Amino acid sequence: MDSSDDYDSPWKEAVESYFPEFIEFYFPEASQQIDWVRGYQFLDQELRAVVQDAELGKRFVDKLAKVALCDGSERWVYVHLEVQGSAQAEFAERMFVYHYRLFDRYRQPVASLALLADTTASWRPSQFGYQALGCSIELNFPTAKLLDYATQQDQLYQNPNPFALVTLAHLLTQATRQDMNARFAAKWKLVQLLYQRGWDKQQVIDLFSVLDWMMRLPEQLKRSLWHNIEVLEEQEKMRYVTSVEQIGIEKGLLQGLMQGRLEGEQSGIAKGEAYALRRLLQKRFGPLSDDVLARLQAASIDELELWLDRALDADSLAGVFAQ
Repeated sequence: MDSSDDYDSPWKEAVESYFPEFIEFYFPEASQQIDWVRGYQFLDQELRAVVQDAELGKRFVDKLAKVALCDGSERWVYVHLEVQGSAQAEFAERMFVYHYRLFDRYRQPVASLALLADTTASWRPSQFGYQALGCSIELNFPTAKLLDYATQQDQLYQNPNPFALVTLAHLLTQATRQDMNARFAAKWKLVQLLYQRGWDKQQVIDLFSVLDWMMRLPEQLKRSLWHNIEVLEEQEKMRYVTSVEQIGIEKGLLQGLMQGRLEGEQSGIAKGEAYALRRLLQKRFGPLSDDVLARLQAASIDELELWLDRALDADSLAGVFAQ
């Protein structure tokens, strides 16, 4: 896996935000047996405590969730999910080890599921076991292979499940490693699909974040894509993605906050927020006057945070700074 396409974080965020949709898309038989109405609960800290000494192989996601079943029983089932990014000889053994450790901890049924996101078509682990002196044990676990969807791209474009889009982004990222212009075209097609699905604003922002992180582009093509998105949102009257200026807010605000906290100075935090706000205001309303720049520099943290919130939706600078 090329470091420029190392996207464990967006996979993790997508699974956490849309867990029922994930299970429905990749493991439909399991999804039909889960009572989603009763909700589910992630147990990340508990999983880390159980498997902390078993770091084998590159995985994108390692999740544990507690779900209820549709069989009318009151019991809960523990779902251990792995999204594995590379072919590993020890992977099936790791699934087995995690399974018995989780059962030992909870004494409840454990369902082990694996999504294989590697590039080795022949690698398809689905069981681990052994026999000795008349004793035998075997774990069989369901798997889904992202490569298998490569021949179903037309259906993926039509499928309203958000993980159809995530799967397309994954496959197209791998297919365009050597051709950034082709990646740009593929990414722009997926961005347009975001706005055709009828999803709400937060879902569009969430899924844009996933495919934007996966399908990384060089700076010039990134600017071209951003321009296309601005035009699209103006036409559709949907100020979704452009309501959060990606580079200015995510990098400027976070870097400013981290620097300020490391230095132990409130001024460092204010500087980071002022920088992020200035980038956002320039993006939305054009060049800023000296008066506005001076006001940002002199503002308190509370004022900057208020203006940042307003700046996402305000129609004018006056709306941002209204008393």
